Amino acid sequence: MSETNFDVIVLGGGPGGYIAAERLGHAKKKVLLIEAEALGGTCLNVGCIPTKALLGAAKTYDHARHAGAQGVHAPDITVDWAEMQAWKAKTVSTLVGGVGAAEKKAGVTVVKGHGRFDGPGRVTVGEETYSARHVILATGSVPVMPPIPGAADNPAVVDSTGLLAIEEIPARLAVIGGGVIGLEFASLFAMLGSEVTVIEMLPEIVPFMDDDLAAQLRKGLADVSFQLESRVTAIDGGVVRYSAKDGSEQSVEAEVVLMAVGRRPAVQGWGAENTGLEHSGKGVVVDERMRTNLPNVWAVGDVTGRSLLAHAAYRMGEIAAANILDPDAHLRGERMRWNTIPWAVYSNPEAAGIGATESQARAEGRAVGTVTVPGYLSGRFVAEAGVKAPGACKLVYDSTTGQVLGVNVLGTYASETIWGASVVLETELSIHDLRQVVYPHPTVSELIREAAWAAQV
Repeated sequence: MSETNFDVIVLGGGPGGYIAAERLGHAKKKVLLIEAEALGGTCLNVGCIPTKALLGAAKTYDHARHAGAQGVHAPDITVDWAEMQAWKAKTVSTLVGGVGAAEKKAGVTVVKGHGRFDGPGRVTVGEETYSARHVILATGSVPVMPPIPGAADNPAVVDSTGLLAIEEIPARLAVIGGGVIGLEFASLFAMLGSEVTVIEMLPEIVPFMDDDLAAQLRKGLADVSFQLESRVTAIDGGVVRYSAKDGSEQSVEAEVVLMAVGRRPAVQGWGAENTGLEHSGKGVVVDERMRTNLPNVWAVGDVTGRSLLAHAAYRMGEIAAANILDPDAHLRGERMRWNTIPWAVYSNPEAAGIGATESQARAEGRAVGTVTVPGYLSGRFVAEAGVKAPGACKLVYDSTTGQVLGVNVLGTYASETIWGASVVLETELSIHDLRQVVYPHPTVSELIREAAWAAQV
């Protein structure tokens, strides 16, 4: 068995891993990136990107079907699922190739294979052992498959990866879980004509979203049937049985059942169990600099369990790289601020948010002020979506200081607007600061300005 030396070994080629490798490579470090499957990880291959490719196509179809009020008529518009799948595949392959090209440009050595972490400074792939001063663990996450009777080995039951690969649009789709993954697929197939039912055990969808706007989002998904506060008890073929909110036993029948109750950190099968690495089912334990309990061993992305979002993984990868390059980088702000990670749901309508919700802020004992403005206060929103389209912006702020604590946005372009709120929370701006910002007109982002001026501070 031979051994090859590097400055940094990155185990996992998803967003957190490949961005860390790229940053370190450009800094002239000798970097090895190990990936068992395709570069890009879950996000690029079977997550964020393929779902957005299909959602984008479905939204084009939906917009055309409902464009009569704008004077656009497309009576013969149809959907070809095979062509949509081809569009998705082309999008993914293009971007996977782009990641590979970026790593090559940065001088990163990429090895395909299942890597095993053997302890600080050592990773094995097959018969080859690699050593380095630093190791970054970026092994990602896997779908949660709860032990529901009848779910295992049931061809009608799929996870998100399986649903992306189905050969035809199901006439009926049952979705177990009303989080981001469940809602995006529910919205996608509802737009394409499927009869969709979402079964969620909590009182409301998207548990980290402000309750008021979550309810508006749910109502905006008018073609989706929601069964809230309902617990799935069994699955028999395509029949999903559940205990409803009123205690009655109900069922829904579907050709496809999506298990979308979330994902969990992948902490097994690559060496975490045998190396003294501090971890649990909730993920690998890290500090704000992405350091683990082992010397010169770092962890980024979903495997930490702190935020299972690709953009959070990007930032974790950048922070780990910065602190590897400079032990004092954290003094310049290169540390993770977990409360400033935005989220987005790319359904139709969209939703996005960042920071504390009203209920969270009150639970923290803050002096809380809130303000909500409707989407129709934005001229562009009305021009493109219409007065009656679901849309709103809610600000949560400290009523004593005016500091903005959280922002939720619902409606057209929400996912493209929320980055501005990220800057607000990162720099701890106040309502007074927001009022001084000039927003381009007409844009949906002006809803944040309208909310700032409507706030009672």
